[in-house]
Amino acid sequence: MSISGRIEYLKSLFKGKTNNSFLQLFRYTFVGGLAFLVDFGLLIMLTEYFHIYYLLSAGIAFVFGLIVNYYLSINWVFNSRVVENKLFEFLVFTLIGIVGLGLNELFLWLLTDKLLFYYIFSKAITTFIVYFWNFFARKLLLFNQHKNNHE
Repeated sequence: MSISGRIEYLKSLFKGKTNNSFLQLFRYTFVGGLAFLVDFGLLIMLTEYFHIYYLLSAGIAFVFGLIVNYYLSINWVFNSRVVENKLFEFLVFTLIGIVGLGLNELFLWLLTDKLLFYYIFSKAITTFIVYFWNFFARKLLLFNQHKNNHE
């Protein structure tokens, strides 16, 4: 591949609309990373500096991460949208996030309280699990090009 071809390929990773699932997963990784930084940063700040119970801190932080994730997902990651009503779309996006929050809280509690992992290590493991749940649930239910084309 020529240098200009490589440059164009690199640009496609970050610029323009795409329905390519690989590129969407790549972009979602960045979006998830930013949302994770918001989530993780707030978790630590609320727990360590404001002395809020870590499960409550995790819930609050998760909501802020969800908002960052939604905004960037609809504007950068996913091109096709199954739901035309943006309020309903956000509600479904949020419901998927609530299931993710439930998974987050469950695994965080299991790893921290039952397996006695340090809560920050538990959060890192939990984030990995919830990341895949959120991407594939949202891709299949809300941003599925094939579903959009068949309806």
